[in-house]
Amino acid sequence: MFIHLDLDCFFVSAHRTIDDSLLHIPVAVGGRSNLNIFSTKKEIRKISSNEGAFVSSILTNEGQKTFKEYFVDEKGKIRGIITTSSYEARSYGVKTAMSVNEALTLCPHLKMLPPNYPLYHDLSQKLKELLVKEIPLVEQFSIDEFFGDLSGYIEEDEVIEFAYNIKNKIQKELGLPISIGIANTKYLSKLITEYAKPDGVKYVSKDNIGNFIRNIPIAQFPGIGKGFQERLKGYGIKTLGDIKNKRELFYSWKKPGIDLYNRVCGIRDNKLTTFREKKSIGIGRTFDCIYDRNELRRRVAILSRYLCFLVKKSKVNPLTYAIKIKYESKLKSKNYINVNTIFNELDFKNHMTSLFSNNDTHPSHGVVQLSITVSNFARANEFTYNLFEYEEDSKKSALTNQMQKLRDKYGIDIIKTAFEIKDEKSDKKT
Repeated sequence: MFIHLDLDCFFVSAHRTIDDSLLHIPVAVGGRSNLNIFSTKKEIRKISSNEGAFVSSILTNEGQKTFKEYFVDEKGKIRGIITTSSYEARSYGVKTAMSVNEALTLCPHLKMLPPNYPLYHDLSQKLKELLVKEIPLVEQFSIDEFFGDLSGYIEEDEVIEFAYNIKNKIQKELGLPISIGIANTKYLSKLITEYAKPDGVKYVSKDNIGNFIRNIPIAQFPGIGKGFQERLKGYGIKTLGDIKNKRELFYSWKKPGIDLYNRVCGIRDNKLTTFREKKSIGIGRTFDCIYDRNELRRRVAILSRYLCFLVKKSKVNPLTYAIKIKYESKLKSKNYINVNTIFNELDFKNHMTSLFSNNDTHPSHGVVQLSITVSNFARANEFTYNLFEYEEDSKKSALTNQMQKLRDKYGIDIIKTAFEIKDEKSDKKT
């Protein structure tokens, strides 16, 4: 028996735990690309200790800023998109991924809030700690979603009462509303949670699953993307009931088809993932179009400093460095290099700025997005060095480690290279 727990309107609900005036009114949390890392202005940034929270590890609390300070740019234009909206706001048509400007047009009295990521991480961590004490096996699926395996722990006729007890405890201790779906398999419990919302509990027994899923559109099942939906519709498959009746077709598609069929039908979908090994670490930003290549290289260097900090926090040694450049008019460029060194900030910045320069394939076009990623984490025995290279890399790594200690204590911006710094006049131009 599995339960899926999904916090309702989590970001909004998190703000409501510290501000009662937000209750029962249309509220939304909006986000903007965090471009203040490129600014020379001082910001306080925290590092998340919750590795299962599935949000950037670099946390800036924008919650103290006013609407004008956060959502209105220097030209007076309202910027940002909706990340979470309350049910009161949804009744006006306010949706996730909608622009803040459009949301305010639909609901002029909408209370717009800047994000407070440290608060979200703190509540997510507290919820996980609470669930671990109540459920034998817990998987954190996202910042606001969890699976629980109750097999051999709770009897079927007790599971609804158990779910309500956990729900009430979460409300009492954390002040957060949560919806819970219950089924005999993992992904069916997640599907059923959508029918428990808002703030409810729903259980569908194994014997009733077939009838329950029969007319549910395929788009509602977790993991069926738009591309696959179109493929299925080409075979006349529009509902989950249609999938159940096409076993031979799905099994002919090997593992992807078999896995999907089994999940929809509640077959052999009974394992939780309690540990996710990181395969890559990345950081990126989207911004207004920039033509100045020196400014773009400066931004690559700053992104590299931040990514270096995250790499050292994760205690990994990546051997592959990659960059993606997105230009105006939707043009793109990407490439990577492989290295054989002990990871250090100096070499990493040099590699990344060179990657940008060497792969800036449309130099006459403005750039609107930069993303850098590291992967291919090394084991201790995978390096091949001569003595001189090893000593040089060790010195650079030791220097990086010392800078890491200072940044842990005083903030990521406490140490910068001269290339990353520019005066405020030039900052305003970008």
